[in-house]
Amino acid sequence: MKKPVTRLDYGPSLLVSQINDTLTNFADHCEPCSHDAINRDLRSERITPRLVWENVRDQVVVTPRGYVLFDDTVLDKHDAFAIELVRSQYSGNAQAVLTGIGVVMCGYVNPDTDQCWVIASRISDPDGDGKSTLDHVREMLTTVVSQKPLPCQAVLMETWYATKDLLLFMASLAKRSSCPLQDNRQGDDTSGTRAYQRVDALDWSEHDLAHGTRINIKGFPKDDTVQLCRVEVSPHRTDDVVTNDQAQDATEATREVGGFRGKSEPWHRAGKQVTGLERCQCRTARIQRHHIGGALLVWVRLTELAAPTGRTVYQLKHGLLDDYLMQPLRNPSFRMILA
Repeated sequence: MKKPVTRLDYGPSLLVSQINDTLTNFADHCEPCSHDAINRDLRSERITPRLVWENVRDQVVVTPRGYVLFDDTVLDKHDAFAIELVRSQYSGNAQAVLTGIGVVMCGYVNPDTDQCWVIASRISDPDGDGKSTLDHVREMLTTVVSQKPLPCQAVLMETWYATKDLLLFMASLAKRSSCPLQDNRQGDDTSGTRAYQRVDALDWSEHDLAHGTRINIKGFPKDDTVQLCRVEVSPHRTDDVVTNDQAQDATEATREVGGFRGKSEPWHRAGKQVTGLERCQCRTARIQRHHIGGALLVWVRLTELAAPTGRTVYQLKHGLLDDYLMQPLRNPSFRMILA
């Protein structure tokens, strides 16, 4: 009787595969198994978000100056017509609506060591579970606060997470938050003497530009104010960043904190390139979830192996080909014939 294929078999295939991360390629190189058998076995497998934490928790270096980071990405499935979990959704990276699967990530940033670890994830499936991206963020943040021993000084998020309910929820957990506001959000920096106006139209003195200003965001309780800082991200772009940290009175400090939001970029770029995160073409939601979970575990393992060696995850993954390339050079199976 053949042994069933499990995540312990599938994970290593994603770890070593260079360009083809499909089940068909796995079956072609896994001699005792057929594609149909692998497909059937993986449908009964479960890779839960808890597995990511169980594999990464011993790697995380905690610090009271740490940050919890939330971001999401869209796994591009532009040729998909029958894959479950796929839907049209906006991608901030592509600045366009893509057909794909949304994944919400939670990370922990250590500013002292300049490291970031993926500690949790959720797959967006509003048609299946009725949960929005914001619902997943609330769940993961609640889990981090109640179950994970991760001290942090603030929660970092992108613009689209700066909703009234989520910001007030973080305040109820006694967690400081920092995130940019959209230009069309309205606020009042006059304590009610003037009407609300767009945050990008507020008047800024030299003192305000250096230290920020207190505002009440429209829709929030009248006595609930936050610190707003105008941060120059580039010569052609400025962000209006809000934080509920009452002690944050320096724009430069807000800029420094905002820089740690960029720690999510390796998830989106390198993670997709070295783990095959978005390359699975299976139609069923269960196998898609298994593949995404397996790819995240591969990312956890690659970052663990890369950190002590001073190598990048690209060097580590492509280095697997070194022995293969040296062997045919020493003893070529195919020889060049030159005229």
